[in-house]
Amino acid sequence: MSVYSKKKVLILVKTYPALSKKYDELVCTAGLTDEGEWIRLYPIPFRLIDYDKQYHKYQWVEMSVAKNDSDYRPESHKVDIDSIVPGDTISATPKGWEERNRIILDKGPKIYESLEDLIEQSQNNNTSLGILKPFKVIDFVATPTEREWDQAKINLILSKRQQLSFFQNLENDLRIIRKVPYKFQYVFQDPSGRQYQLMVEDWEIGVLYWKMIDKHKDETIAKEKVRIKYFNDFVETPKRELYFFMGTTLEHHKSASPFVIIGVYSTPKRPVETTMSLFDDLPEE
Repeated sequence: MSVYSKKKVLILVKTYPALSKKYDELVCTAGLTDEGEWIRLYPIPFRLIDYDKQYHKYQWVEMSVAKNDSDYRPESHKVDIDSIVPGDTISATPKGWEERNRIILDKGPKIYESLEDLIEQSQNNNTSLGILKPFKVIDFVATPTEREWDQAKINLILSKRQQLSFFQNLENDLRIIRKVPYKFQYVFQDPSGRQYQLMVEDWEIGVLYWKMIDKHKDETIAKEKVRIKYFNDFVETPKRELYFFMGTTLEHHKSASPFVIIGVYSTPKRPVETTMSLFDDLPEE
């Protein structure tokens, strides 16, 4: 029997919703507890829970969680949805960025510079979440993928919803979410020069794409607008610093390359502390 306990979590990751025959429409949420430890909250049918329980990135949330017995990854927990209480949000003001960086970069979990080191850690103890600071980001690309969700999943989900009176009065934005027909991927190198191309599964990238589609009615323009945000603004702007929140899926956790980018952390670059001269602490003659 699952044992639930109260946790306070700073939400760092909300992935773009995926369809599940078993759980309906799901969002993988991850964050740091107030003790600085990674936690994955899954499954959560985020768009279907009460509005007053829907949380945002960089918001503290209190909830009752229990280890997910069907998921051997140590960070994975299930949530008592009724217990969710969203709290304070750390804003994107200068002071807010200082607080975010203090929690995530200074007092948070280890920051990896090599993806291979993170994969090795995963193989040793099933670590499935981590922070990676890419050594060199080379490109940001959009690769075409399936344009529609699997129809069998859609039919099953709609059938289940029709049996519940709750869904009879759903607003339009709670219909089956649109599928993004591209994989948006970063191309980057580690310190040894090894190159990777990994998909970004952050909810915000999907929202931005569809917002640009609705505005411009043109996929080429929409893709370029996403690239401007995620490459020009996040990578090429000298005053910003980029980190990847990395995660595995249960299905591919044991594979040779299990990680994808589940969130992007682009923070204003912090000033470099002046290195003290070797002679600064010598007494004056």
